[in-house]
Amino acid sequence: MQPPRPSDPVRPAPQARFLTGSTLRHVVVMSIAGSLGLSFLFLIDFLALFWVGQYDDARMVAAVGFAFSIQFFPASMNIGMMIATVALFARALGGGNIDRARRIATLGILSGTAVQIVFSALLWWFRIPLLEISGASGATLEMAADFLAVSLCGMPLMVAGMTMAAVVRATGDAVRSTLVTALAAAVALLVDPLTILYLELGVTGAGLSVVVTRGVMTLLGCYYLLVTHRMAAAPRRDDVANHLKPWMLIAIPSVLTQCSTPFGNWVLMRAMATFGDDATAGLSVVLRLIVLVFAGIFALSGAIGGILGQNYGGGRLDRVARAYRDAVLYCILYTLVAWVVLAIGSDALARGFGLRGKGAEVMYAFTHYVTPALVFTGALFVANAAFNNLGRPIYATLANWLRDGIVTYPLAVALGAVWGASGVMLGYAAAAVLTGGIGAWIGWRYVLGLQGPDRAA
Repeated sequence: MQPPRPSDPVRPAPQARFLTGSTLRHVVVMSIAGSLGLSFLFLIDFLALFWVGQYDDARMVAAVGFAFSIQFFPASMNIGMMIATVALFARALGGGNIDRARRIATLGILSGTAVQIVFSALLWWFRIPLLEISGASGATLEMAADFLAVSLCGMPLMVAGMTMAAVVRATGDAVRSTLVTALAAAVALLVDPLTILYLELGVTGAGLSVVVTRGVMTLLGCYYLLVTHRMAAAPRRDDVANHLKPWMLIAIPSVLTQCSTPFGNWVLMRAMATFGDDATAGLSVVLRLIVLVFAGIFALSGAIGGILGQNYGGGRLDRVARAYRDAVLYCILYTLVAWVVLAIGSDALARGFGLRGKGAEVMYAFTHYVTPALVFTGALFVANAAFNNLGRPIYATLANWLRDGIVTYPLAVALGAVWGASGVMLGYAAAAVLTGGIGAWIGWRYVLGLQGPDRAA
């Protein structure tokens, strides 16, 4: 084989970067990178909702909210499959097996895309009955169905782009992984007003814009994965035999875990729908704010997965525990800052989206009383990252479904009966505090137990 010519660039193989250096610095850098990536991803939906709100029609805002409550299921599936790919990829990279890491990345991207094609097709077919069960009716139902008919077509593109960006981030390249969604959000800044307002497509135009921006994500992810980092390999038949089962063992419980959040949002929408379109519109904006402003919290499961996985694969169990502790500290500081910002901007947010009456009440309850409780949601996500990357993914599944499938709805209904639409939000906060506190404590005990019974005691 000919040696490379002096003019040919020789790119060194990626190294496991998280085995040395400050764990707090790694947590902050990767979480900020992951949060920026998710922030830009959710900004695409947030901008679409904002431009729809310029029609000053609560039914249109509520329609997009109902559609998002359904669309959040496949989006959360994408995150679950992404977590599985990153967990196995990081372990292989931490152990120095570059070829195995490349093959895991390729298998994860292709498998996740195939699964999403099937699931999105099912949601597309049953979108109207699902919206009816959610509480949508009349013109609101029709507009929500139109949005889903278009936006669901972009879900396979979303899982491909997200997973590629996550693999790039797991190599330690925080900048390029963030650019995947940042540049897509920049495209949304141009496409949203064009399709929603200028072409007067309304809610349907919002769905079209979402598909376009997700296509941009996929193209950028392909470039950084294949060209910049060369972290993909041509598929082989034995890749399925060697890597599919380990991937599924993490992906299935991870998907179940991530899907608890949209289920919790869905039952919250059902509880809020009894208070009318104004209240539902307020919750629609609040749910978009949660995923946008708290992307730094939602990103933790994926962002610190590479840190935990590399140190676990490299046998550095002391650094695993240190990273867990630092991630919880990051949650506390992040939530305090978000609380102050949201409380100050509460009235401006309500006016910007045309919220009035009960919708404005929902916004006030969220910014002043619910926001600080989300620190427990962040702590639960840190525990989920530990469970998913350190061999106990079923623990994360049980913790999340306890919150979203069992506790949230009865608390929202009970407190809603006492304090109305604001009480529904207080029920959501109470569920976060109860289950997040329990899950974070169990996660910490599990991480300490990896170092032996003496350390755990």
